Amino acid sequence: MTHTAPRHRPRWWTELLLIVVVYAAYSAGRLLARGDVSTAVDNGLAILRAEKALLLNAEHPLNRLFSETPALGIPADFAYASLHYLVTPAILVWLFRRRPAGYRAARTWLMCSTLLGLLGFTLMPTCPPRLLAAGHGFVDTMAQYSSYGWWGGEASAPRGLGGMTNQYAAMPSLHVGWALWCGVMLWRHGRTPLMKTLGVAYPLLTTIVVMGTANHYFLDAVAGVAVMGVGALLTRPAMRLADRARARFGRIPPASQSPVVGGGCETSAGERIPGQRTSSAGADDSTPAAAR
Repeated sequence: MTHTAPRHRPRWWTELLLIVVVYAAYSAGRLLARGDVSTAVDNGLAILRAEKALLLNAEHPLNRLFSETPALGIPADFAYASLHYLVTPAILVWLFRRRPAGYRAARTWLMCSTLLGLLGFTLMPTCPPRLLAAGHGFVDTMAQYSSYGWWGGEASAPRGLGGMTNQYAAMPSLHVGWALWCGVMLWRHGRTPLMKTLGVAYPLLTTIVVMGTANHYFLDAVAGVAVMGVGALLTRPAMRLADRARARFGRIPPASQSPVVGGGCETSAGERIPGQRTSSAGADDSTPAAAR
């Protein structure tokens, strides 16, 4: 009977290094993808016009609610500035430790989608609602409530470090995209009703937060979901490509072609492997043992 070689869980230090390298490349790419401000504003206004034509205008009422109600606006700003960077790595660690069978595909899906998002930032720099002229009716709640948190008036970056982020990387919304990934992981791998409930609530809450704080348009959120969908389709091909590269350059045979220990080896005359069972008497051989 042929047995498939077991897949071993990746080493934690190689995974950490890989994630750090990809995230550093992503962060650097966001900075390098800074486009012309006037182009970003034009793109933001085009999205706003498209939403109005489609009767999609959830941003304005949500933004008014958050800006006029500190009890909602302040927690929303904290959620926007922190959960994106805490929940996603926490779920990656949870999958690595508790659900190793699904970890590699989940990590690859997240990385593929993130790189697609970077492509979107490069091709379509977009001014978020909070940076549009006041006449468009949006309030920057991050700036309004900045005295309550560590951020300043420049996105969710720590106060004084706004120059280290690209404020026009709004299309697609990876806050929503990553939250959707987290929700799918909680729903798929969680074993309690609470985990599954959180899996549904977290991406929905994130979508409300990014619009209410005027950091994203609704269509940014839709694009974030679309990016995750394309990333999911690319996951299996990306894993197969990585396996082939590892087998070729690392000289590691694929799991389906793992060599069998002792395969093709024969014992010398009169030898047998310890514990080897001898053939039963009379089985296709009638020669007495003494005559062999």
